[in-house]
Amino acid sequence: MHYSYVESPIGDLLVAGDDGVLKLVSFPRGSMAREPGEGWERKDSEFDEVRRELGEYFEGKRESFDVPLEADGTDFQRDVLGALQQIPYGETRTYGEIAEHLGKPKASRAVGAANGRNPIPILIPCHRVIGSDGSLTGFGGGIDTKEFLLSLERRQKALFE
Repeated sequence: MHYSYVESPIGDLLVAGDDGVLKLVSFPRGSMAREPGEGWERKDSEFDEVRRELGEYFEGKRESFDVPLEADGTDFQRDVLGALQQIPYGETRTYGEIAEHLGKPKASRAVGAANGRNPIPILIPCHRVIGSDGSLTGFGGGIDTKEFLLSLERRQKALFE
């Protein structure tokens, strides 16, 4: 696995992958913060496209990503991650709405677990999922990071409406 770091307004993001495929984005703090694994090799140039696209996102110039992604997980977890990628920029959905979308209306807790396990946050926008009461629920990068990402998107979306 190769890795690098991407500077961002929320701190340096650890990015990792192989063969041009992004497999991990890790926040610098929060419950899902990670360090490079044993045997990983730093190769900054392999992540130039990721760095460019994330930079454009944080500048408010990009709403979706083109970098190839690969997320490990069960079929259900991958279905949830696919559903997250369908949430429009600047909008939110609840765990229950995602479960309903997947045809499993009683699976909101399982959706929450799969959402919390997302290895490629921001590019797979798990920050766009909120509680049924509109609250910002747990987030691997910390609630302040989730709030920052949602505010960034809402601000940019409002500029174009």
